[in-house]
Amino acid sequence: MRKILNKIKKYETIIIHGHKRPDGDCYGSQFGLKDIIKNTFPDKKVFVVGQTSAFVDFVGKVDVIEDDVYQGALSIVVDTAVEDRISDPRYKLGKEIIKIDHHIPVDDYGDIRWVDTSFPSCAQMIAYFYSSYQKELKLTLEGAIAMYTGIVTDTGRFRFRGVSNLTHQMAGMLLDKGVDVEYIDSKLSKETLEMIALKGYVYSNFVTTDGFVYLKMTRDIIEKYNVSDEQAASVVGLLGGIEGYPVWALFIEYPNEVRIRLRSNGPTINELANKYDGGGHAKASGARLEGWDQLPAFIKDVEAVVKAYKEA
Repeated sequence: MRKILNKIKKYETIIIHGHKRPDGDCYGSQFGLKDIIKNTFPDKKVFVVGQTSAFVDFVGKVDVIEDDVYQGALSIVVDTAVEDRISDPRYKLGKEIIKIDHHIPVDDYGDIRWVDTSFPSCAQMIAYFYSSYQKELKLTLEGAIAMYTGIVTDTGRFRFRGVSNLTHQMAGMLLDKGVDVEYIDSKLSKETLEMIALKGYVYSNFVTTDGFVYLKMTRDIIEKYNVSDEQAASVVGLLGGIEGYPVWALFIEYPNEVRIRLRSNGPTINELANKYDGGGHAKASGARLEGWDQLPAFIKDVEAVVKAYKEA
């Protein structure tokens, strides 16, 4: 962390990247770090770049910058284990690159890497970074809201494995900065009629195999219910917690691939995700198929993982 802080002090322009299809933790990490740097060092130019997220856009607005801004700049990539998942490949244009992440490491990119899988969210890492150097750093309510949102979303409102005493300490610190939990909950819990209808579809159409629950979210379904890809991907949690089915997945059809949101409350699944061009946490990972014809093979691989888990 000290090396990272020293690099931040050194550079006048800092550009913060996240991953493609950003979630609450990605935004929380990016905008939380931006707030810390900008308020501690007002003269520095600090930008958040990458894809946008309508779900958590109350946290902050992504910047649009030209290539020449990267000249002599520091690139910081948060919450991204796999290099090809980094949103906006221009991070390579920076003079130096820092990686901050809590996923199981896949690609060791970056000149400085702070990777710690004991943190349940990257936003908690940024909050811990701030708390470790409070005498040197400044944080406003805006940044605290960003990081709290990241922690809340990536821990499933403090329900997932990995939540620790430190998690609650960091959340408490952010509350002391003025975070209104009711405000954040109202933002994260708001539902459209289209999303309610889509949830009904999910509960009526999921498929079960030997210990595995999944749903195919095809383009026609996404269009029928008039939801965004981001909204469609968010329903993966609805498939979890069914007795006798410790692994579940949502397969989302995109123009040139099928993205997989893979989850577990038992078997370790990140190695399976790695096999299918993905990665992530031991119990929450992402992967991809080149087309639906690969689905039967993927299902067999999941069933094998579940079987081995039950026999162990």
